Amino acid sequence: MADTEGAGDAPGATGGATGGRGTGERVVIKKYANRRLYNTASSSYVTLEHLAEMVKQGVDFVVYDAKTNEDITRTVLTQIIFEEEEKSQGQSLLPIQFLRQLISFYGNSMQAFLPSYLEMSLASFTQQQERLRQQLSTFGQAGGMAAYEEQIRQNLQLFDRAMKMFSPFAYAPPAKPEDPPAPPRAEAPPPSPGTAPPGTAPAGGASAADEALLALRKQMADMQAQLDKLSKG
Repeated sequence: MADTEGAGDAPGATGGATGGRGTGERVVIKKYANRRLYNTASSSYVTLEHLAEMVKQGVDFVVYDAKTNEDITRTVLTQIIFEEEEKSQGQSLLPIQFLRQLISFYGNSMQAFLPSYLEMSLASFTQQQERLRQQLSTFGQAGGMAAYEEQIRQNLQLFDRAMKMFSPFAYAPPAKPEDPPAPPRAEAPPPSPGTAPPGTAPAGGASAADEALLALRKQMADMQAQLDKLSKG
């Protein structure tokens, strides 16, 4: 053996490949330097194919490096996915575009949120898969896909709400740009005799109609000043 378990060689195979200690108990798998995997519950060597079958049977297991005791479960599960994709023969679970997008999230500011979203979406799909099977058999492919797309839409809405909770500032509406400073106004022409200056109320208390008229005259004077400036420019 290239590596050891404890001080001796790796134990020999004496049992079934996919056995476990009991319902609900986590099975410990040890990986040796020669890349062999040893199931400590069944006391037997196993392959990645065996581990894939254990996953499908719902057997919970963890994989440790036999030398360092490091948890390498994620790496081994990734290797299982790679092998399954290799032998999928056109029935791949991971489209190329999905893989490209997944890779692009490494180092992205949203990387911390993506695993939870993917886990939540897949868990939701798993819960709904029996209903989806029934819809596919009842309404055909088109009806089943419509229900599936609706589930995706609900997942996206749920994720969007979660993102707003975790990062409210990232989802805040952009601030409106400040209005540019108004050009200098030309002085309004002097008021005719007997009228109050623009913007001031006549003596004796003007009515609302008089105030509106004065405001309108002021706006017209400003507009005229702007037109004069443009024509001279």
